This record gives sequence, structure tokens and C-alpha cells, in this order.
Amino acid sequence: MDPLGARSQFVEVQNLPTWDQPQGVQDEVDGENLLMEEDDQLTNQLNSLESPFPFRQDINSKIVLFNGDVALLNCTAIVNTSNETLTDKNPVSDSIHRYSGPELRDELLKLKGCRTGEAKMTEGFNLAARFIIHTVGPKYKAKYRTAAESSLYSCYRNVMQLAKEHAMASVGFCVVSTVKRAYPLEDATHIALRTVRRFLENHGENIEMVVFAVSDVEEPVYRKLMPLYYPCSKKEERIGLPLLPADIGNAEGEPVVPERQIRIAEKPGNLEDILFKNSGLFACMYVSNSLHHCKLLRGEVLVLVVFLHSYNRWLCRARAEDLSDIAALKALYQTGVDLCGRTVMVVVGRNIPVTLIDMEKALLYFIHVMDHITVKEYVMVYFHTLTGEHNHLDTDFLKKLYDIVDAKFKKNLRAIYFVHPTFRSKVSTWFFTTFSVSGLKEKVHHIENLQQLFTCILPEQIDIPPFVLEYDTRVSVVG
Repeated sequence: MDPLGARSQFVEVQNLPTWDQPQGVQDEVDGENLLMEEDDQLTNQLNSLESPFPFRQDINSKIVLFNGDVALLNCTAIVNTSNETLTDKNPVSDSIHRYSGPELRDELLKLKGCRTGEAKMTEGFNLAARFIIHTVGPKYKAKYRTAAESSLYSCYRNVMQLAKEHAMASVGFCVVSTVKRAYPLEDATHIALRTVRRFLENHGENIEMVVFAVSDVEEPVYRKLMPLYYPCSKKEERIGLPLLPADIGNAEGEPVVPERQIRIAEKPGNLEDILFKNSGLFACMYVSNSLHHCKLLRGEVLVLVVFLHSYNRWLCRARAEDLSDIAALKALYQTGVDLCGRTVMVVVGRNIPVTLIDMEKALLYFIHVMDHITVKEYVMVYFHTLTGEHNHLDTDFLKKLYDIVDAKFKKNLRAIYFVHPTFRSKVSTWFFTTFSVSGLKEKVHHIENLQQLFTCILPEQIDIPPFVLEYDTRVSVVG
């Protein structure tokens, strides 16, 4: 009670329910009943998988999901998300400043700013929390997604490191990536949850509680994803496996650049026995000839476990083989987004020495890079600029690629921008899309110059090879 007899507005974190406590008894009963109805083969296969985030009651007992204002938490430290000058105006910062009092503003001036990904600490002043840890989340641009992921990881990691160094018993996190910084909420949540999980596993023996303070908008996303990183039972652990993203980070939760994920299989063996332990991709499970559905114990997500069909065999190979020589060609890469917000993938024709490379490995690399991109709508830009005979992909290879790839590749491909086409390439494309494959012709757009391309994709959203820029400038001058 406050001195005047009014109930304190601050929240005692010790009174909040931790993640190891039941979140929904009926959901668990329904999930168990559903699993019991599945055949023994499915159950045995699920039991045999090893999760990168196993059920740990000791860790779950340290985790709290709190819908409310982080500034009100009575814990050792709370987290403030701000900008590089530590003067950001956002709901989290505004609330922290309001409750802490004017002394905080004066203290922040002494810190002389904070770089993106770093964390700095001040007193809590009038807050219930003893300390405030200030961190700066990245500004998100799809073109620089990898850098943004690394910076956001650093935010959470550095906060946890400060908590460890100062022997803090409890930390209250806000959602670090604010709406103003445009970081996709679900992507940011994956990074937050796995980074904290890994830190508690490796360094968190003295940290007693971590609170994720969320808003009404953020809570459903956290509730959907937390069972993947903090499963509350072995069943939930197994069922969450196929829902994990392709990149689950390294042993500390740090994002891994796709090229670094490629590993050489020491003993390739039977490809059907390869489970996607690399990058956390476990969707390829050789279960049975029929389809099986498993209900996530919390939430409405349904997991579809399917027979290991042709595409998944190729995907297994792509995850197992050393494709670094193909990656070095820089013939396929992700850049920004188009005017509709769809991911842009670039193919540089001149960087594909068809007669000098193993084209089957090129196909594997295409599948490896594109598999996680094609879960959402995307477009492709093909630079035909200054290609020669030795760069041209034959129709048999293209038909094989089109037949192998999963349905999501075709469904979510919204456009192919064919830049600097020749008369011959236009004719070849027409024949291929008319007689070899279906549903592709209307998606192909021949782009004569970069200005035409920029009406679909802004210049700052696409990385264009220098020789393409030079060629386009030269042709434009001549024209």
C-alpha cells in the first residue's frame, strides 16, 4: 500500500504466473486425445526427433508473459527501447519517463547516446525497478534484413549480459523493435524468444525471472510462438518442431547468414534418413504414405506432416551438400521489396557459367536459397544483360526445375521481370511458357531498361550489378 492508503499501481513480478503453469487444460487434453488417435508409426517418428529447444521446466519457471506496461513492473531492471540519442518518443519510453521522473532525462544526457544493438544502464529513479536498461533496435529494411536481425539479436543479448554482470535477479523486457522502426512483429518475436532462451540455457543460472511485457496487439503473436521455444511438455516440444523457422540461430541464438548454414555431409547415406537438423528445419519427416495432422497444444495452428516426396528429397540434399562454390557465383540473391511489399529475388544471367558448373548443384542451391522465401509472395528479377551462349539455361533444365519445386514456389511467385531481353530470348520465353509449363506466361514481363523496372521496384530496394548499370546507361544514351 502507498502511504496515503491507495493501492500501488506497480506490479510484483513474483505474483505473475510463470510459463510452466497451466495455460489451458482443455487444449492439452484435446491435443493428447488427437495424438492417441494417430497410428503408432507417426507417434514413434515424432518421439525420435530431437528438438533444438527441448522441454525444460526449470527454464519455463523463469519465464513470464505479461500483458501490460513494462514501466510498472517491480523487478531488478526493465528495458527501454529508444533511438540512438535516447530521446525517442514511443509509448514504452513515454511511460518509463512519466513514472521515473525528470531525473531520468538528465541521466540519459550523460550517456551521450547509444548505438544500435548496444545496451546502457541507468537508475530507475521513481520506478519500482531498480535499474533501466536502454537499448536501440534496428530500423528494418528488407534489403538489409540480415543486418537488422543481427542488431536485434544484439539488443536482447546485451541486455541479458548486463543483467548477468550486475547479478540481477529479474528483467522485464518490452518489445524492443517499435512500430516506428518497422520491424515485422513475428520475425522480431522469434529473435527475442530464442535469444533469451539460449542465454538462460548457457549463462542464466543466477537469473530468476524474465518477463516479456506485451500489448494487446503483441500478446497473440507471443502466445503463438512461445510454445516453439518454451514447450510445456514433451508432446508440445515434438509438435512444435515443424513450425520452427529455417534459421534458429547458432548456440547463442545469433542469426546465421544462409551461406554459413551450408554444411558438408560427412556420411550422406540414405537421403530419406536426413532430418533437417541444420537450420532447425524439421518439416521433412518420413512418417507414412498418408497425411497426418497434429494440433499444437496451445493455439490454433495445425501441423501437416507429410510423406517424404520428391521435392523434400531435393531439399534434404540441398541442406546436406556443400554448395559454397555455387554461392560464390553471386548469381542468385535476395534484395529489397517491390511497391507491393513483396520480396525481390535477383538472378544475374551473366554470373551463371552453364558449361562450367554442375547444374544439379545449381538446382540444389536455388532450392536451398528460395525455400524460405517462397512461403510468402515474391517477385523475381532476371538480368539477361550481356549474357552469352554459355550463360543460357536450356529448356530441359528449366522444365526440370519447374517440375521439382514445391507448389508454394509457383503459387507465391507474382511476377518475373526479364530485364534487357533480346529478340531471341523473347521468342524462347514465349515457347517455354506456352508449351512447356502452365500458369507462368502472364507473370513474365519484359523490361527494356532500368527506368521501366523502377516503376515496379524502387532503385533503393534492389542491388543492381555495376555492369548492368553501365550497359543500361550506354544504351539509353545511344537511344
